[in-house]
Amino acid sequence: MVKAVRMYETGAPDVLRYESVEVGEPGPGEVRLRQVAVGLNYADTYFRNGTYPISLPNGMGVEAAGVVTAVGPQVDNVKEGDRVTYTGFINTLGAYATERLVPAGPLIKLPESIAFETAAAMTMRGLTSAYLLRRIHDFKAGDTILLHAAAGGVGLIVSQWARLLGLRVIGTTSSPEKAELALAHGCEHVINYSHDDVATRVRDLTDGTGVDVVFDSVGKSTFNASLDSLKRRGLMVCVGTASGTIPPFDPQLLAMKGSVYMTRPALADYIADPAEKSALATELFDLVGSGQIQIEINQHYALQDAVQAHRDLEARKTTGSSIFVI
Repeated sequence: MVKAVRMYETGAPDVLRYESVEVGEPGPGEVRLRQVAVGLNYADTYFRNGTYPISLPNGMGVEAAGVVTAVGPQVDNVKEGDRVTYTGFINTLGAYATERLVPAGPLIKLPESIAFETAAAMTMRGLTSAYLLRRIHDFKAGDTILLHAAAGGVGLIVSQWARLLGLRVIGTTSSPEKAELALAHGCEHVINYSHDDVATRVRDLTDGTGVDVVFDSVGKSTFNASLDSLKRRGLMVCVGTASGTIPPFDPQLLAMKGSVYMTRPALADYIADPAEKSALATELFDLVGSGQIQIEINQHYALQDAVQAHRDLEARKTTGSSIFVI
């Protein structure tokens, strides 16, 4: 029997329901996928709590890896038996399932060097890291970045990749244990934002100059410190709102902070072009497959434990990547 996690209303983690579902044959442009591992992402909580509006009832999750078991008409990018991974947005919602129908377009063929569990843990995080480091800014060796949530799934990948590119990474975490993990994965310095003033420490570490780029996935609680950590004409990249959305502000603030720039990118816009998605995925898979980037899967959950998984995620009890194992 096929099992899936579904929701009939938005709210706290306990709105998630683990139940039996029927999966039919794939229609035009679809495949049937037997899933092996499913990614748990902070973005999942936005669908669950209503931050990202969706029609209800609906499934949960946007990322997984598995094997194609049937192919519908008008599908030419994959075939039955292919190992694949995927991530997306509304178009892939429903990943918390043992089997499912999914559009063929988002599927990425998985090289044998990448295990299903690794793929589920890194496809969204890895492609996000790829566009942040390879598309969002023209980095050069010696540049300095401030990386919030440095012990998280994206943080651990970005810090390793940045080190390979010759970048200097200053990370932030909420505990000594997370700081140790971040330092082991490429951060040169780590600031504990629970008791340190982030902007002051950044200025100390950069001889008063500030950083070239801030990657801020926290949002409301770190916004001001991020702006205050930038060098003149630096770039603020808002990639998440784990602590809440950033309140409205007068754009004049950007001028007051040193004519800084600000962007709020979305992964979907960097993988919409199949050629660009393929290029980013290939570079990511090569770095992971060769061992130059390690994917830390520090939490494994059963699909029926989705409620607890969301509780842990929102309570900041997790580090690295988290997955559901089918």
